Amino acid sequence: MRPNSRFAQVQSFDIDKVAAAAGDDPDVLRLENLDTDVPPPPAAVAATREALAEGTGNSWLPFTGLPVLCQAVADDLRVRTGIGYDPLRQVVITSGGTSAVMPVLLATTEPGDPVVLTDPTYAGLLQRVRLSGARPHLVPLRVQDGYWRLDRAALAEVRSAAALLLMSPSMPSGVVFDREDWEEVARVCERTGAYLIYDAAMERIVYDGHPRINPCRVDGLAERTIIIGSVSKEYRMIGWRIGWIAGPADIMARIMVATIYNTTVAGGFQQIGAATALREPSGVAEAVAEYQARHDTVIEQLAGLPVVRAGGGWSCLVDAEAMGLTAADLSARLLERGRVAATPMTAWGEAVAHRYVRLVYSNEPVKRLSELRARFTAALE
Repeated sequence: MRPNSRFAQVQSFDIDKVAAAAGDDPDVLRLENLDTDVPPPPAAVAATREALAEGTGNSWLPFTGLPVLCQAVADDLRVRTGIGYDPLRQVVITSGGTSAVMPVLLATTEPGDPVVLTDPTYAGLLQRVRLSGARPHLVPLRVQDGYWRLDRAALAEVRSAAALLLMSPSMPSGVVFDREDWEEVARVCERTGAYLIYDAAMERIVYDGHPRINPCRVDGLAERTIIIGSVSKEYRMIGWRIGWIAGPADIMARIMVATIYNTTVAGGFQQIGAATALREPSGVAEAVAEYQARHDTVIEQLAGLPVVRAGGGWSCLVDAEAMGLTAADLSARLLERGRVAATPMTAWGEAVAHRYVRLVYSNEPVKRLSELRARFTAALE
């Protein structure tokens, strides 16, 4: 096989390996993958069924997304951001949120350009930066008062960047940015001329006491922010594979071209279901309450162990090295001895991420999560 420099720094995705090792044993506590058993909005399911039955949406067109969904996205974003996005010129529909990342990177960066991410961050963001030919610049998250916090001093040292690619709440840590964090992001964008690429997939999955701040409402960021959203997390519609990109009209013209040539078009049936999810009662508040109950159960079960609370999202992290193990070793022990499937974060950052194992609580009920301490005890014996 001929060498290919794009893959020189790309790390493998370990979730599928952990899932394969766990197999289909019903006794295994499945904390490795970002699935959920919390059901999607019933109206979205009904609309998707109806579209399938009637053949609605069984077309290649429009390449940039069905007008009904583009308008629904624009309406939703007006509430979140205060900005009136033109649904035809400033919104494009993608095959899931992560499929939106590569077109945005191709439209905003040149090979070798620095892109700022946190450490840890979602491997799907970090490795796409590398595949695009851009260069990750990782800014650490730090544990403070039991929660993750952005190292604003380290971010302030950034002097060159084409883009900042950030989530809040973020996978895998559950960190939630406060206004001061976003204000520092705005200063970096102003100083470097960078875009903010904001992955908003979990924006409303925030727990008690933590702020929910859309960066477009922070001075200096609205005109620089490219938003990536989807129905996968907030609306529990993972299998629909529907996401979107919205941003300033000039850069969106370029992003639309990159999106069309990357995936042609997202599934029409699923787009109709997604539009309904955005317009009808969504059950987001009820789902967030359930995720918080699960998160709190994990934290209670692991009291005294080096687990870091999440401010939101679907997962939290436990520090393997603080227990005298590598993340890979802890992951292996949890599966072999404790019957817990959990993914090491070796591809999810550098200096910080490699210490941790991720615990996803979105697909296991509180009753099953209440067994976690006993399973950890078995794994650590």
